[in-house]
Amino acid sequence: MSFVRVTKDDRVATLTLSRGKVNALNEPVVEEIHGCLEDLENDHTIKSVILTGEGKFFSFGFDIPEFLGYSKDAFAGFLTKFTDLYTYMFVFPKPIVAACNGHTIAGGCMLATACDCRIMASGKAKISLNEIGFGSSVFAGSVEMLKFCVGQKNAWQILCSGAMYSAEEARQLGLIDQVSSEEVLMDEARRTALDFAEKDSVAFAGIKKLLRKPVAEEMVRREPGSIREFIDIWYSANTRENLKRIKIRS
Repeated sequence: MSFVRVTKDDRVATLTLSRGKVNALNEPVVEEIHGCLEDLENDHTIKSVILTGEGKFFSFGFDIPEFLGYSKDAFAGFLTKFTDLYTYMFVFPKPIVAACNGHTIAGGCMLATACDCRIMASGKAKISLNEIGFGSSVFAGSVEMLKFCVGQKNAWQILCSGAMYSAEEARQLGLIDQVSSEEVLMDEARRTALDFAEKDSVAFAGIKKLLRKPVAEEMVRREPGSIREFIDIWYSANTRENLKRIKIRS
């Protein structure tokens, strides 16, 4: 079953997450996103990519109820795939625009921060790295990407508060680059993607690599240790009790 819909139009590919009402991330979704991006990297007709979600969610983040049944080793395998995905996205040679159509939470927010530009719909939608609220941690790579987007001070505020930010509030922090209405979000994202597509693709890839590769190298260096620490916290008694109270709407 496919959870990612890919459409192509005039040098721009759009990847739309479509998994239930909240577009929760599990192993097949992560693998499919990675595979789609690999195909698009090798498609010379595509110059830029839009990542968005179907419905009222960009993504809720991890499918927590599903992962509660995972062994530590199996969960470590998933986390490695997930962090490999956002690292790949972070240095992807073509521009990726995140069109945050709705709630962009936890792992969903991490995918958005891996993109080159984030445009978010105003209204009820919230964006957050809220892991601390249910007793979880984050990953070294996600912290490095967040600092790249918002700076050290704002990263501290976002992570340690676990606050749910509106598009306007997130824009002030640098977490979102542009606020749009729901009605024209995809038009705005497409306009931005086409602006990127007008750039010389070789020059863009080179500049992006110069800016982001040193960050990605630090992400890769620190990631295994952060995954081990994340698992220790995730499987602790207090956090497990908090996780059990989280429900996913199918």
